[in-house]
Amino acid sequence: MRTISTPHVASAGLVVMWSSGFVGARLGTDAGSADTLLAWRFLLAAAVLVGWLAIRGGWVPRGSGVRHATVGLLTQCGYLGGIVTGVGMGVPAGTAALIAALQPPLVGALAGRVLGEPVSRRQWSGVWLGLAGVAIVVADDIGRGTAQAAAYLLPVAGMAALSAGTLLERRWRSPGTIVETLTVHCLAGVIFFGGLAALNDRVLPPPDGGFWLAVAWIVVLSHFGGYGFYLAVLRHGGATKVSTLLYLTPPATMLWAFVMFGDQVTIAGLAGLAACAVAVWLVLHRAHQSVARRVPAI
Repeated sequence: MRTISTPHVASAGLVVMWSSGFVGARLGTDAGSADTLLAWRFLLAAAVLVGWLAIRGGWVPRGSGVRHATVGLLTQCGYLGGIVTGVGMGVPAGTAALIAALQPPLVGALAGRVLGEPVSRRQWSGVWLGLAGVAIVVADDIGRGTAQAAAYLLPVAGMAALSAGTLLERRWRSPGTIVETLTVHCLAGVIFFGGLAALNDRVLPPPDGGFWLAVAWIVVLSHFGGYGFYLAVLRHGGATKVSTLLYLTPPATMLWAFVMFGDQVTIAGLAGLAACAVAVWLVLHRAHQSVARRVPAI
């Protein structure tokens, strides 16, 4: 009997856990505000990570904390703030996932200008096709009155913040382990969202059990589960495989939303997914070829 290998389990886990974050955003914002949800998410996650470092030892090397905090503000606060607030304003979870999935090809294309990496016309064509696919889905959502048009700018801004933070991380390459870096990111999230919730007088959690279910969901499944599987796939398959798998999260999120909330998948949604799938192939095909050329013959 054939057995399922660890890399396959990690790949499946990445898709399921990463897509669960968009569902958690819907669960949480149905019970409370986005800033309250994210403040408690980062507080609990930071408590776990700080406790882990206190037991195991270690901290971010002196002089790199500000850079890690800057990247955390972009990749954690900017990204999640835009996604969760947008979902709270009515943007479907599947559409938010589709917008977020444009991040890998956008980073791959912009890396040519920011990091000096070569970028082909084929890759830029993939980026524009991906944007067209998202536009199809967003236009259909707006036509059906799912959310106000301005609400869709929030996931776009979140995706842009994640892209900027990713490019800075690749440019700076600041020292520190994954756990140490993630701890600084979470502490930045506590300060940012805790301060935002305090300004809006929304620090106290709502007396709704569904809120704590959502917090537990996004901390366990999305934060530690999604990021853990992300690292596992990155170590076994590399960055190109991670980017490819992230493009499976929109259909996975749409399935989550259909089962849990009854959200319907429209023809326009399927067309947008197809356009983004082709966009992925256009952007990542060159990366596969580059890797293949660097592998020595046996």
